[in-house]
Amino acid sequence: MTNPYPHELSIGDVYFSPMLLVVILAFLAAAVTVLVCNKLKLSRFVVAPSYVFIAIMTLYVVLIDTFWIKF
Repeated sequence: MTNPYPHELSIGDVYFSPMLLVVILAFLAAAVTVLVCNKLKLSRFVVAPSYVFIAIMTLYVVLIDTFWIKF
């Protein structure tokens, strides 16, 4: 039985895990989300911004894994 999802991604001759791409995309999406929240001044209601950033990034990792890139 074959898996329809790729086990590794390649750029040239270098292979890397799809998890790396998911984490990079989640980091960028979380950074954009935090920038928007800062621009809208919603970050003043947050007690620990670094924990909120990690939580948002974790949510993006789960969503990207579930709906887009499977690792």
